[in-house]
Amino acid sequence: MTLIIAAATPFHGHVQPVLAVASDLVRRGHEVVVLTGSRFAEDVRAAGAQHVSLPPAADFDDRRLELYFPDRAAFPTGPAQLDYDMKHVFGDPTAAQYRALRTLLERRYPASVVISDPLFLGTTALTLSAPPGRRPVTVGLGITMPTLLSEDAPPIGLAMPPLVGEGARKRHREMNEQVKEVFAGAQRHIEENFGESGTKLPGFVLDCLVTVPDHYLQLTVPGFEYPRTDLPPSFRFVGPLPAAPRAPRPLPDWWAEVARADRPVVVVTQGSFDNRDLGRLVRPAVEALADEDVLVVATTGREDGPAAIEAAGPVPANARIGGYVPFDALLPHASVLVTNGGYGGVHEALRHGVPLVVAGDGEDKPEVAARVQWSGAGLDLRTGEPSPKAVRDAVRTVLAEPGYRERAGALRAEFGRHDAFEAIADVVAKVS
Repeated sequence: MTLIIAAATPFHGHVQPVLAVASDLVRRGHEVVVLTGSRFAEDVRAAGAQHVSLPPAADFDDRRLELYFPDRAAFPTGPAQLDYDMKHVFGDPTAAQYRALRTLLERRYPASVVISDPLFLGTTALTLSAPPGRRPVTVGLGITMPTLLSEDAPPIGLAMPPLVGEGARKRHREMNEQVKEVFAGAQRHIEENFGESGTKLPGFVLDCLVTVPDHYLQLTVPGFEYPRTDLPPSFRFVGPLPAAPRAPRPLPDWWAEVARADRPVVVVTQGSFDNRDLGRLVRPAVEALADEDVLVVATTGREDGPAAIEAAGPVPANARIGGYVPFDALLPHASVLVTNGGYGGVHEALRHGVPLVVAGDGEDKPEVAARVQWSGAGLDLRTGEPSPKAVRDAVRTVLAEPGYRERAGALRAEFGRHDAFEAIADVVAKVS
């Protein structure tokens, strides 16, 4: 048995993959302590791990960010908001996270391994605080695209695929320098936070997220990520995490129509978190496909989701609206997934070989959408609020051209050659 600390920034999309890993390690007989936001205590206990709340300076409720970061709304989605987030949402808690880790390690849980999402910068500080052998082995979980700058691909944040041809590497290097200039203020801000923890960043922060941990395990496969020849030896593709077990939910009363559908089933979702305004994607998609020979299944991720959609206008005859419809039951019947592009949800679709139409903005969603199109597994609408026509045209294209399903199927096969849980367990076993 190995004692492990798993640390997660208190965002739902950061906590859930860390909890999936924690649950698997507990199943293998390890003792796992999860350091994350107080609102996730019940989820941690359900995973079989022990929960420790982050200190107040590092804890917040991601459902009410406006209460904790009231200035954030003044920054438009895109580079400006990313700069704000790097400074304040992720940078400011660094010293408090680091102190919390040190306190756990020295007073309560002398763990051999610390596993965390890359933006839990307290673990980065811990790694820099002492050489290997005088601190736990640290493992970064690549829960989204790698942020490492590269000669082979544009920097993250531009949502563009690699350039090709003569001069491509030179242009990538130029873009990298431009990004460093744009993030110069965030870099200084974060360096000050690391200084409070008594450590020093060895380079550009977006590089350090990947290069500093002893192991960096990217939760995808090479077929979904831009090729790079300059990855560090500590970087490994381990494949996506399996879908997390969910408590059984009753299937909707219209489920038989899905199970025996003799026409394409188009699934629409805004994910389980970014779904307060269903008029951004779900409603436009339902309207867009009203006259198509498809069965539309919209899973809103909200108990009141069906009522919210109905309140916005009549529901087309070919649409079925659900609150929580389990993806593991739904995706085997799907011909296309229309989604806002969460990293986990996209990988869940590809695990079933389902091609995608992605309409997402904010956080990492434009980058996910760009990779879907680059990989050939779907189309990127390059907006989080597409018009019904844009959705309709994209769905028609994905249904009509078999190459999208073929590429999604190829990625499904590539997923099958990886086992993320086994790779993580192997790292832990070598420390034991």
